[in-house]
Amino acid sequence: MSTDPSKQPEASTTPDGTRRVRRVATGGPFVLGLVGPAGSGKSTVARALAARGARIVNGDDLGHAVTDGDAEVRAALIAEHGPGVYGADATLDRAQVAARVFKDPAALARLNRLVHPRILVLMRRAIEDATRAGETGLFVIDAALLLDWGFERECHAVLAVLAPRDLQVARLVSSRGWSEAQAHERLSQVSSNEGFGALADAVIMNDRSEAEAVAEAIRATDAWRAARSAVTP
Repeated sequence: MSTDPSKQPEASTTPDGTRRVRRVATGGPFVLGLVGPAGSGKSTVARALAARGARIVNGDDLGHAVTDGDAEVRAALIAEHGPGVYGADATLDRAQVAARVFKDPAALARLNRLVHPRILVLMRRAIEDATRAGETGLFVIDAALLLDWGFERECHAVLAVLAPRDLQVARLVSSRGWSEAQAHERLSQVSSNEGFGALADAVIMNDRSEAEAVAEAIRATDAWRAARSAVTP
């Protein structure tokens, strides 16, 4: 694991020199941003943290809630993709939409402008609700696009889980049934390992066993929470 998690993170710096500060270490839960591309093992780390009592807010789940439950979003997607974009169970046919937008940058941009701001509203609401409820434990925002949204500013720390590209592709082919070409196409739509690592407070290179990656994540989060406790009145 790169970087020393023994101190409460304060900021990270983008390649263009922009300084992105972290959430002030006040009361409420410890908000951890968990990032990484598909096939990195990020979800495995999230499940392990949940097993230790962490509350997990998953960006994909929030995206599903928005596309399936927000009337304005449903109307916009039907207008663009046709009524068949929603199935008989009233859920979005995500494979159909993905097949279109990942080949059409303008359509992808429209989808992102429609959905992403609503996901951010739900993330902030979840943190606010946990704070009002007096929660003080680990609160994980599991979202691959968290850094693109600038949401690391609203986290106490950011942990990136990465893997070599060939291993990511192999995992996606095995777990999701994608072809290698599909896996490469999807991975090309997100930040590189270097992009994730540049803005994270610690990086786990998950190219060994899952147990090792999980152990590194636990060490980092425990150290950050201890550091925060030391500075929080």
